[in-house]
Amino acid sequence: MGDPIKNLAWDDFRLIKAIADVRSLPAAAALLGINHSTVFRRLGQIEDALGATLFERHRSGYTLTTPGEEMVALAQRVDEDITAFTRKMAGREIAPAGELRVTTNDSLLVHLLTPLFVKFRKTNPNVRLDVVLANQELNLSKRDADVAIRATDSPPENLVGRRAATIAWALYGRADDFPEMEALDAESLYERDWVSLGDNMATLKAVKFVHEHVSPERIGYKVNTVLGLAEAVEQGLGISHLPCFIGDAKPGLVRLGERIPEFSAGLWFLTHPDLRQSPRVRVFLDFLADEISSRRKLIEGQIEPHRLLSDAPSPVHR
Repeated sequence: MGDPIKNLAWDDFRLIKAIADVRSLPAAAALLGINHSTVFRRLGQIEDALGATLFERHRSGYTLTTPGEEMVALAQRVDEDITAFTRKMAGREIAPAGELRVTTNDSLLVHLLTPLFVKFRKTNPNVRLDVVLANQELNLSKRDADVAIRATDSPPENLVGRRAATIAWALYGRADDFPEMEALDAESLYERDWVSLGDNMATLKAVKFVHEHVSPERIGYKVNTVLGLAEAVEQGLGISHLPCFIGDAKPGLVRLGERIPEFSAGLWFLTHPDLRQSPRVRVFLDFLADEISSRRKLIEGQIEPHRLLSDAPSPVHR
């Protein structure tokens, strides 16, 4: 009879790692897409084969024993090696084809990128786009995504890419609420209702400015997405800072001040170094760079807005 330890397969390591990650059998089963009873049975078989207990069972969940930790560490190393191999193979494609997973945020997708993705698909029908909306950073090293399109001034050091433009911000309000722009005092803007991004985005300079300069009782609405922020201003809930490519494109909004350089952020196209020579990645990034170049004035707020308050409030001098 053969040695049962030799019968361990990669799927067994994946199963133990899944249990360790989520600390329960039902959650691990859901993660792996199999039945709870299958996970329970296979865990018992693996422990019997190894002659070791891999988990301590507690009311709070499954906790790794020392042998379990060693098995999960090996699974992690194998997983990283497999991921590195698939990245390198993806980088050796002969022609642009296959699926390309792209991550970005909702405001960039809705107000800027979707028409570009449509145009790209028409010119590159063999490349299928899988768009993942996420404000948090996805792990491009683990192929959570192939390309990230981000508004940031601090792109991850382990990625490569290009800064395509600078996203400008300014203060906007609903045009109907400002019929006589010339007579409006900039200081009176602080007596109006404001909308703001949520506290979970408090590190953004635009959010810090509102918290430092606008009375809390004047901030009647918060939302955790720039997409929702623009909609709130358009519906008359208050005034707010917005990216110029969103605010200037909405005829119902009016820019209430000059662009604010302190609020700007770079528009970056990023990928993993192993994928930058992949034909599908390269053709996609080159296409986006050309398209964004033709829209740079809009993104950087250089298009003449409908109306502009000349003596706008400044986040530096107020």
